[in-house]
Amino acid sequence: MRSWIISAVLWVALYFGLPALPVFADAPNTPEAPSAFTASSPKPIGLDASSIPSEKMNQFVSAYLQVVSLIERREGELQGAETESESVRIQHDIEAEAIALIEKAGLSRQEYLQLLGLANVDSEFGERVATLLQESAS
Repeated sequence: MRSWIISAVLWVALYFGLPALPVFADAPNTPEAPSAFTASSPKPIGLDASSIPSEKMNQFVSAYLQVVSLIERREGELQGAETESESVRIQHDIEAEAIALIEKAGLSRQEYLQLLGLANVDSEFGERVATLLQESAS
């Protein structure tokens, strides 16, 4: 299950253009404050996985499942784009819809991306997310 989560997280991150997004709005872009999460990135600054309330966890899992569903639903449309501009337009539409889903779940884009990154770099937090995902699927 854990490898599926990492794959799905990376899939979602690619659609959000995560490598180009500054994750820490108030932090300088230094080695101590990376501009993106990667598999080898350190834990996000200021986030302690054990202190994240269950309400935030539930909001994240809800948003995550909705975003994954959105991407799966629109994947064929994106792959079928005949021009680069059409592909970019579809990507922007998907991103806007994903952000709306995230905000509707009660998270900001920043919170979602931080939790997404934390799930990918902190094995304990990732397991908590995996458990909630399994419970949601049941």
